[in-house]
Amino acid sequence: MSHELNTVLEPTPLPDFVETPYIADITGRAQIYIKAGFPVHFRGPSGTGKTTVAMHLASKLGRPVVIIHGDAEFKTSDLIGGESGYSIKRLDDRFIHSVHKYQEDMTKQWVNNRLTLAVKYGFTLIYDEFTRSRPEANNILLPILQERMMSTPASKGNDSYLSVHPDFCAIFTSNPEEYAGVNRTQDALRDRMVTMDLDHFDYETELRITMAKSQFPIEEAGKIVKIVRGLRESGKTEFDPTIRGSIMIAKTLSVLGIYPSKENLKFRQICQDILTSETSRIGSKTNQERVRIIVEELIELHA
Repeated sequence: MSHELNTVLEPTPLPDFVETPYIADITGRAQIYIKAGFPVHFRGPSGTGKTTVAMHLASKLGRPVVIIHGDAEFKTSDLIGGESGYSIKRLDDRFIHSVHKYQEDMTKQWVNNRLTLAVKYGFTLIYDEFTRSRPEANNILLPILQERMMSTPASKGNDSYLSVHPDFCAIFTSNPEEYAGVNRTQDALRDRMVTMDLDHFDYETELRITMAKSQFPIEEAGKIVKIVRGLRESGKTEFDPTIRGSIMIAKTLSVLGIYPSKENLKFRQICQDILTSETSRIGSKTNQERVRIIVEELIELHA
């Protein structure tokens, strides 16, 4: 079993993780649903902390963690496992000195993948961006979540049905269905989980995260967060800037050894570069100019 467990993570708290009342409320509710026997699904736009919250929740559950990242190329075998190579056994019978009897058996080898490991040993499964996998690949989850039973191909032998370990639990994350590369969740699967919609963090959480990632004092981190949140709240960008924007600006300034100041031209340029990048997919000149004007106004107001 040791080689199988190389893909298993210990449920240790994330470094620099900030648990504000906002985060504690989400994870507290999620723990109740999992204790009641239901999988939890964190759904929300990019940058709203879905994966980080899922990892934090898993650390609170205290069981080893298996992570799967959704992929459009996945087949069911990529989740549960499949046959890989052969095992050959040779026997040389020399019962009579002058007579040699040879026997050779060749059997297919079954290799468990991550979903099977979690189900078998009662680990916590984090299925990140699960809607990026095709619905037919995810169908194997239906009996696991409802009947607590996993079926495997008949070629595996006698062990074609596997009872789900009592400690097994699942945490899912996904982007909204309108995102590129996201498949529509089949109703039968969605009906078996508790979906919690996450939005951008509140001000206190964004402030505390930015401080933790940059080691900036509260006043300086607050300037950055207010600029990023102000751009988001303007409603005039192609995409909303996220907490990642605040972290990127703060860490870049930290590397340079400077604090946010409207008199500092380097600070202004860093804000422009990062926030223009965060808020546009195609890099249109119109969006760049719009962002530049808004960011300049916000810098004058908050820095």
